[in-house]
Amino acid sequence: MTASIGTDMAKLARDLLAGLLAEPWGQMSPSVYETGRLIALAPWLRGHANRLAFLMATQRPDGGWGGPDGYLLVPSLSAVDGLLHALRRTSDPAAVAAVSAQPSGTELAAVHHIGGYPRLVAAVDRGLRVLFDLLRSGRRVQLPDTPGIEIIVPALVESVNGQLDQLAAHPLPGLDAWSGSARLGLPQDVCTATLAAIRAALRTGARLPDKLLHALEIAGDAARRAPGVHPVPLGTVGASPAATAAWLSDGTGDRTEPALRYLDEVATRYGGPVPSVLPITAFERSWVLTTLVRAGIPLAVPRELVDDLDRCLAENGTPGGPGLPPDADTTSVVLLALSQQGVLRRPDCLWPYRDGTHFCAWVGERTPSPTVNAHVLETLVDCAGRGGSGTTTRLTTAIRDVTRWLRDVQHPDGSWTDKWHSSPYYATACCALAIDGLRHSAMASAVDRHPVRAAVDWVLATQRVDGSWGRWAGTVEETAYALQVLLLTAAPGDPTVGRAAARGYAYLRATIDSPDESALWHDKDLYRPEAVVRATALGALHLAHRSPAVVALAT
Repeated sequence: MTASIGTDMAKLARDLLAGLLAEPWGQMSPSVYETGRLIALAPWLRGHANRLAFLMATQRPDGGWGGPDGYLLVPSLSAVDGLLHALRRTSDPAAVAAVSAQPSGTELAAVHHIGGYPRLVAAVDRGLRVLFDLLRSGRRVQLPDTPGIEIIVPALVESVNGQLDQLAAHPLPGLDAWSGSARLGLPQDVCTATLAAIRAALRTGARLPDKLLHALEIAGDAARRAPGVHPVPLGTVGASPAATAAWLSDGTGDRTEPALRYLDEVATRYGGPVPSVLPITAFERSWVLTTLVRAGIPLAVPRELVDDLDRCLAENGTPGGPGLPPDADTTSVVLLALSQQGVLRRPDCLWPYRDGTHFCAWVGERTPSPTVNAHVLETLVDCAGRGGSGTTTRLTTAIRDVTRWLRDVQHPDGSWTDKWHSSPYYATACCALAIDGLRHSAMASAVDRHPVRAAVDWVLATQRVDGSWGRWAGTVEETAYALQVLLLTAAPGDPTVGRAAARGYAYLRATIDSPDESALWHDKDLYRPEAVVRATALGALHLAHRSPAVVALAT
């Protein structure tokens, strides 16, 4: 991207908004975890061979799947378990015949498509070695705070161990080394009690809390047509292909059934592999719009986008997409996006999420989220600024409480971390920008600028040699977050900030259109919301391009 950035930016933003309308369910990266679950649960679903090929293609050189550190556990367990299911079915003539009767064709043909049985066995063997090394007795595994991990891990460990139990009596050629007594253990601080309680509740016909439906696949047989579980009209259970497949059980029913149509649609859109959550309509659209507006990119927002966001708000807010529970995060960003487009709504739907001095993403969450509170803070400040809420005392009290809470959870080095994203640069940008936004409010005189200055100092101290920023390696997305902090909150004319921003700008210009598949967002495994990441990068590029000093230093 060259000197035509200013001219191109309006077109790039228009293209991005057009993509939101063209792909109304959202643009998500495929998930190893979710794809592994469909291989185990739904070999009858179209695209089965491509799902197997996806797992083979995404296996890491060390034999695992997924991200660094503890982020490899869940996707590696799911991939190994899914491939073991495929191996077992292709070694059992009766199972092969059953799968062959389904619309996707024969599973033997699918295995042949990815290089044959020996290649599948080798992938499983390498994956098991990684898992046994990771979960060996006495080793402490630092698990990320991803949704449902406390029930997903024991469910997958149980399933893999169940597969290993069968090897002695029903061996799989090539996996003889695993037919002994060795079994995977659970990480410390992970137990089976919650998983058992969920399964027991489902068997009684009880209705689960909505947030648990997103991981319904952990329930095993208890999930099949569970009477207390009801797909939304779109057909999805929990906005999850795996949860929907677990509830549906098989593909032999009416092809017009909404749940089956949903699965067919997702598999078709992605050619086989599937994302961990879809649709993400309200989440994607609100994040993209607010990100572009914050950067000052001129926008002609299609009225359809604004009207759709307005319609999705209910008394208790809005979910990120159909099948998910309403949450304070999406609700607050939707409210802000609407306000920026001239549609003013009271923040009443946020008050049920008030939890003492902060806001929860949803009632009953395990750990509070700084970025949720940062988004709520931005929205409350916006509401207070336009003075139309009629609850001034309530608003100002909440604004003060959340600001203090964010200050209290800031790390000593000046960064923030969060359960919805693996990168501290995302959390730090959200929190620093929200607190800094108070400078332009009626409460400006009471603002403590220290947290913002500390965030700027941390960003400056962690820049990489090539000008990028990133937790594990420099990425376009994380560099964009760092530039937001520097260009939107730092003192104008600071030469140290200017030099760092110029180096980041040069990196961004050189790499923004390069292939980048880094997945940093938290769901059941790491994912990448393509349009949201693109908006973040374009916004940072525009901010830098508007600064003559940054442009001059970068050339």
